[in-house]
Amino acid sequence: MPNTWDPFSLDPEAGLARLIAGNQRFLDGTAQERGGFDAQKMAAPQKPFAIVLGCSDSRTPVEILFDQGFGDLFVVRIAGNIVAPSGVGSVEFAASQFGTRLVVVMGHTQCGAITASLSAIQSGTGPESKNLRSITDRIVPHIEVIARKGSGPETHREAMRANVRNSVDHLRHGSAILEELVLKGRLRVVGAEYDLETGRVTFLDH
Repeated sequence: MPNTWDPFSLDPEAGLARLIAGNQRFLDGTAQERGGFDAQKMAAPQKPFAIVLGCSDSRTPVEILFDQGFGDLFVVRIAGNIVAPSGVGSVEFAASQFGTRLVVVMGHTQCGAITASLSAIQSGTGPESKNLRSITDRIVPHIEVIARKGSGPETHREAMRANVRNSVDHLRHGSAILEELVLKGRLRVVGAEYDLETGRVTFLDH
């Protein structure tokens, strides 16, 4: 895969500003009307300004939360927003082929994958399904210290944030393609959390 980029792509700070503004419209109830099928838009080449790795939870529809339309976002969704090989490959593809310069890893409150991982630590037994364990096993090592502190909403939120930061770190350093783009200043990878109770997306360390 060629390690290319587009110098005319929206820069990361502008991309973040666009996502923040879109989420504010979502909160205000002033989201833009996107209409129905548009053959002209569908025929145009992909030019997403951001890549979002999010959770597959049905309450976290990425384009709606950021008030974006067709072709604006390249979205990868998997339970617990974990970084599995296929997810890394998807991000690599978008970053190198479309020149997209911003990657957002977005976790959320009340995440079932985080709840299952905390339960696995506290009970000493994981899910019976090996497929489900393949998800929790990627989360558990990064939240064990947090889980030992106690339980409750704050523990869950802290664990969710730790998982997001681990996924961000994995994308920055677990892929030669992405790491090169980050080192050259062509790509930025950031973490975010979506609060189901308020609808607000907060960018971590931003």
